[in-house]
Amino acid sequence: MEESINENDIKHYLKAHPDFFERHAHLLAELFLPSPHGKGTISLAERQQIAQRDKIRVLESRFTELILTAEENETTANKVHELTLGLLYAKDVPALHAHLVEFLSSQFQLPNTQLKLWANDAHAPDSLFIAAEDSLKNWAKDLSQPYCGTLPTMDIAGWFSETPASLAVIPMRYQEVTFGLMAIPSEQRSRFYAGMGTLFLNRIGELVSASLARYIV
Repeated sequence: MEESINENDIKHYLKAHPDFFERHAHLLAELFLPSPHGKGTISLAERQQIAQRDKIRVLESRFTELILTAEENETTANKVHELTLGLLYAKDVPALHAHLVEFLSSQFQLPNTQLKLWANDAHAPDSLFIAAEDSLKNWAKDLSQPYCGTLPTMDIAGWFSETPASLAVIPMRYQEVTFGLMAIPSEQRSRFYAGMGTLFLNRIGELVSASLARYIV
């Protein structure tokens, strides 16, 4: 009695004999399979061609995404360079503040950025230097990375004419000294949210903090 052959037997045989279709090339045109795009049947050779074209389209799509990402990264890098130059050229804290606010508004559509620094013996309280409560100072000191989300503490609610839908709050810090906060508000709830990546915000915070340190610390 002959042994029946199942699908696994055929699969194993073809894997063990990769030259099978070279020796029986006519089968590529004689075997018909359902079209992967739902249009009748096609030969095995045509099925393979379609599969290859689909793979190529996927690769082309991914390559296009990589190019767009690279272009976006280059644009962002150029903007950060422009921000850095403005911070370096600023002759004093008010000039630095003005450049920062204008830059975030024009380049990233983030108006109304609030920079608040702790008042001290050298800088009396005004619109930029504030007599911050200890609760706010301690909260800022405990920030290990930028805060992103809704209004985190009522201590900063008065900084805005309207409660922002979301905001990023970045500590101004030089070495181990925290000397203020930068709050970037947005009308979009999805602009800043808990768990988002903060690499770019960290970079801006470090740049601004280092630029301010020559005047503050």
